[in-house]
Amino acid sequence: MARPPPPRTSRQTGARSPAEEVAPRGVWQRRFWEHFVRNEDDLKRCLDYLHYNPVKHGLVKNVKDWPWSSFHRFVQLGEYEENWGSGIEIRHDPELFGDEEFS
Repeated sequence: MARPPPPRTSRQTGARSPAEEVAPRGVWQRRFWEHFVRNEDDLKRCLDYLHYNPVKHGLVKNVKDWPWSSFHRFVQLGEYEENWGSGIEIRHDPELFGDEEFS
């Protein structure tokens, strides 16, 4: 006897759950990009991108000025110089991270 197909979820049907109908929009991006970190160099690029983001979006002038950043911990561990990213423009690949709309 064949098993019945699993029930369709709201993602499959396009219907919204009650929580989705009430929840305000605009806090998070409508989409996100999953990225598998392949090696140490890739991890370093991801961390560079993450740490430079507040500067890129004009929230601070220097990476070290963003108080909530893990950058400060990495400086203590000796992974970054304290003035890393100051006075330079860090190039990143928007295709890799999926933020081309913010470039």
